[in-house]
Amino acid sequence: MTLHYDERGDGDGVPIVLLHGLGSSSADWAFQLPALAMRHRVLAVDLRAHGRSSRPRGRLTVEAMADDVAALLTALGVPPAHLVGLSLGGCVALTLALDHPERVRSLTLVNAFARLTPAGPRGVLRMLTRLALLACAPMRVVAAHVARGLFPRPDQQALYLAAVASIGSNPRATYVSAIRALLGFDVRRRLAAVRCPTLVVAGDRDTTVALAAKTRLQRGIAGAELLVVLDSGHATPCDQAERFNAALLAFVAAH
Repeated sequence: MTLHYDERGDGDGVPIVLLHGLGSSSADWAFQLPALAMRHRVLAVDLRAHGRSSRPRGRLTVEAMADDVAALLTALGVPPAHLVGLSLGGCVALTLALDHPERVRSLTLVNAFARLTPAGPRGVLRMLTRLALLACAPMRVVAAHVARGLFPRPDQQALYLAAVASIGSNPRATYVSAIRALLGFDVRRRLAAVRCPTLVVAGDRDTTVALAAKTRLQRGIAGAELLVVLDSGHATPCDQAERFNAALLAFVAAH
């Protein structure tokens, strides 16, 4: 198993590891890498079966992705790191804190969850539509549907087109496997075992994951903080990059 990663910076601060969302890659963090690399060694990882990482056969699970990242950090000699995960990446980061706590200094979980809960009837409809399109439509059509939910405003056209290109580049079977991995993910009963400082970030306009799911995540982890980012959807590090970067750097500096 080979993971691709983008490494930036050589600061004296504790390393930061960035884990992207479903169907994407380390390119998710284009707005974070310059800001973080000024003070920290930063690794943006392509998860298993995503981006330029290898796509081994067999069932894809969040646990396997977490094991991959833990093995990479061990091989690179990275000390316990601040883990930052968006959506799927947040689930992977959470699993790392549970299964490999020695690798984790803190968690920042962005629009993530312990168990996937769509954002109300609209979120359920979007998920069902996505699954229906996956059954019969070209991946570019699936990508356009998903990206429109992420970046619906006219002023977000550049972000929308980048998301279409990223998601549309996934083989259908790989994307379906990743969705199955998310649908099978459930660590609700294990949250009390998370011992590291945790920040849960929630976009207030996220139509993919319900705010209630993120609130339950925060309440289940002892001492976890909740930050609701206004005028932000599911891709908070992209649509509110400056606010997110400031909050992340402040949280990392405190821990």
